[in-house]
Amino acid sequence: MRWTTRIFAAALCAALQACVTAPAPGPRPAMVREDTRAPVTILVSIDGFRPDYRTRGVTPNLDALAASGISAAMRPSFPSKTFPNHWTLVTGLRPDRNGIVSNAMEDAARPNQKFTMEDSKDPFWWNAAEPLWVTAERGGVRSATLFWPGSNIAWGGTLKAHGATSGGTRPEDWWPFDQAVPGEQRVAGVIDWLRRPAAQRPRFVTLYFDTVDTAGHSFGPDSPETTTAVKQVDAQIGALVAGLRALNQPANLVIVADHGMAATDPARSIALDHVANPADYRLFEAGPFASFYPVAGHEAALEKALLGHHAHYDCWRKSEIPARLHYGANPRVPPYFCLAETGWSLNATAPKPGATPGGNHGYDNAAPEMAALFIASGPAIKPVGALPSFDNVDVAPLLRDLLGLPAGSGLDGDDAPFHAALTK
Repeated sequence: MRWTTRIFAAALCAALQACVTAPAPGPRPAMVREDTRAPVTILVSIDGFRPDYRTRGVTPNLDALAASGISAAMRPSFPSKTFPNHWTLVTGLRPDRNGIVSNAMEDAARPNQKFTMEDSKDPFWWNAAEPLWVTAERGGVRSATLFWPGSNIAWGGTLKAHGATSGGTRPEDWWPFDQAVPGEQRVAGVIDWLRRPAAQRPRFVTLYFDTVDTAGHSFGPDSPETTTAVKQVDAQIGALVAGLRALNQPANLVIVADHGMAATDPARSIALDHVANPADYRLFEAGPFASFYPVAGHEAALEKALLGHHAHYDCWRKSEIPARLHYGANPRVPPYFCLAETGWSLNATAPKPGATPGGNHGYDNAAPEMAALFIASGPAIKPVGALPSFDNVDVAPLLRDLLGLPAGSGLDGDDAPFHAALTK
């Protein structure tokens, strides 16, 4: 209220009191504080963060959140790759059902296109499973996503000429991925969203960090460079918590990784052109696993060379991939698939001289090296402590609980692992 208005109001009140006897004052109504805020739910991904990275003594902020809530070594879905598991975390469906079966894909319905991590803007690739921010927006929960894979897609829409999209649903706010944006700026972006008035403030937010994964690939999971990246991202989590505290913003934080990381070495490499005749196949992906399309008429020769158990790897027809991997029914999975022993690599050819050790993921999702970080803390989470390991398909049902959304039907997971930890 302006000061001139206050003076006028006081004079008017004095004049009225000269004429009317004021009633005895009654109890004052309860005042609602303007800074009272409803809790938000923030889903944070630290790409490639193994749970045992917390034992290195450089994660005080993550450790404090774990101590005030719950934590676990979470099993990723197979394949233990970035895009498939990020989509699983927000859909509650394994890659074989959510449609994002790898970081690279082909589809017979789009014979002249290829899905890659760098070029994945067509909703066609994503439309098989509804992500949580779409469910939230439909349920009246405003959402904001900062770099989550797939969140820049107009889900349910159709790609038109020149990159335009017809129809579809996006989060109310979203940032397209840009690796050059530092972690501090990513945190600041989330805090800026939460500074808004209540009507424009998101209630569901996602945040993504990639530096731990990058260091793990380049230098290996046991390197000092990876430990430095872990320390840095922990500091950024600390900045997020401090920013929330400064706003008096209660938040349920769910911090996850998409997969872990295994040490690799050029000495542990299988040259696929020494296993089968390249004239018999088109190699689609290589690394921790390899996938193949046969040359027409060469199927028998390729099967003779590939199928079965070999030293350090196994190969199957897609229909015969072990059931425990929940993989191979989707038409986007190539017809033949080989999986390397953890730490080994299946490469098109022998490594070039001078190749150096590093790290990779994509191995058997039950391998300890592929385990993923999970921590949850906030007003809706009791400090129960460490939980038994669970599958990452259970994260989406937990988030639905925290957001007050329906449980969903036909999902591959449920919220059973968290029953003892939820406050209601």
